[in-house]
Amino acid sequence: MAFDFGAAADMAWVREQLKFFFGRPDRVPARTPIGQLVKSSISNRTLDEVSLAAYQRLVEAYPEWPALAAASTGDVEALIGNVTFPDVKARHLGDALRVIGVRHPDFNLDFLGCLSVAEALAWLERLPGVGRKISASTLNFSTLEMPAFVVDTHVLRVLSRYGFVRNTADTRTACDAVMAASPRWGAAELAELHILMKSLGQTICRHDRARCPDCPIRQHCKTAAASARRPVRVRARNVGRRQGPTREQRSGWKE
Repeated sequence: MAFDFGAAADMAWVREQLKFFFGRPDRVPARTPIGQLVKSSISNRTLDEVSLAAYQRLVEAYPEWPALAAASTGDVEALIGNVTFPDVKARHLGDALRVIGVRHPDFNLDFLGCLSVAEALAWLERLPGVGRKISASTLNFSTLEMPAFVVDTHVLRVLSRYGFVRNTADTRTACDAVMAASPRWGAAELAELHILMKSLGQTICRHDRARCPDCPIRQHCKTAAASARRPVRVRARNVGRRQGPTREQRSGWKE
């Protein structure tokens, strides 16, 4: 970690600042663990409304999980065709469901609730195509309600820019760092932090441009501090030289 986040009080400050700015997020009704696993498996790098619609098509076409596990990769891909990398997701989802079906024919994953969070994450991550984001989502956002922090691309960007983790940190590293800094938080508190950080990454701390002056946690953010210290560059006027095209002229150009 590049930034010593310290006690849970520091993390709580960030959550409270974001909650004051965005308001308290609504908790989405929880799915069963297997339902959340399926939903999370097709949602990576995809808009929420797109992945949710794809999930609905899946469960309508295959109301029973054994039927989805037995479906061909091509049929599943056709149903989730508008998510990112549908071919890869369809293959991984089918492989994971078939592994689960062999071990647990009823597709009931409630037994994970009897394990520690670390053990449950490890069990899920042994499934084909299941990484930390999917495993944490399955534990936290399902009826299991286990305290695992979910890190998507937006959350990772916020954590990195703020200084919680290094710029090279991956999802697993970021997840472990946040959970280590909030050892007494429950699933609801971690889910709330995820939603708030994701909202920040989607609106202000965006990939293309960070609007640091508008950020509610800029007071302790390393990127915001560096941006404030950066000198403003003033372009010298080219006196006596032929001026370039005007903004109106450039507006018709293709980039």
